[in-house]
Amino acid sequence: MKQTLIVTTPEQLQQCLDIRMEVFVQEQQVDPSLEIDAFDESPDACVHMLLLEDGQPVATGRMRPYENASSTMKLQRIAVRQAQRGTGAGKAIVLGLEEEAKRLGFASSLLDAQCQAEPFYEKLGYKKVSPETFLDAGIPHVRMKKQL
Repeated sequence: MKQTLIVTTPEQLQQCLDIRMEVFVQEQQVDPSLEIDAFDESPDACVHMLLLEDGQPVATGRMRPYENASSTMKLQRIAVRQAQRGTGAGKAIVLGLEEEAKRLGFASSLLDAQCQAEPFYEKLGYKKVSPETFLDAGIPHVRMKKQL
């Protein structure tokens, strides 16, 4: 059974960070110093979401208000453990974050998608808004946006 939850404890936050280290640092070779930042210091630093499947942490994402637009929430660090890819875990995290953003009064969500994940986000209603690809942590990305 899948369950999404808003992270409220240091233990839950650590589960999120463990997933991100596995996906971004170990699999994708992102520099650990680029992966963890001030928004990961506590559950209150931004909104972190964790997806549990049968009680086990399988996916995560976080979001925070976008500096350049007060009505936009920026989704970040969306990661799914390799064994759970293709099971709906990524979709559950994105939809959970969007639902929380709506509840908090945001009108749109924005994210920087790895180019290989662009079709995934398109299926969820995101549209590319960056004129060209750009590198983030050495990985090609595009900026995408969705009205909530």
